[in-house]
Amino acid sequence: MVNLANKKAISVQSPWFTYILLCKDNCFYVGITNNLFNRVKKHNLGKGSKYIVPSKRPVKLVYSEKHFTKSEARKREIQLKKWTKKKKILLVEGKL
Repeated sequence: MVNLANKKAISVQSPWFTYILLCKDNCFYVGITNNLFNRVKKHNLGKGSKYIVPSKRPVKLVYSEKHFTKSEARKREIQLKKWTKKKKILLVEGKL
């Protein structure tokens, strides 16, 4: 048995994700989270974003990327939001 009383606590950060949702009206929503499945659930309950109005629900998770920091995830989110719909489709289909 190892005594951890005198050991420094090891910080284990949960990963961050950049994700793409496909909305009911066939548009994409790009966001970040550190709890992917809970976030998608919240979107479908109408509590995830003001953008996901009832006419856009239900949403479906179609793509995600894992990042080590929130900053990395946010930078990727900003990049993806600037992409055209065609380019996002290629990413979702694994062609990029």
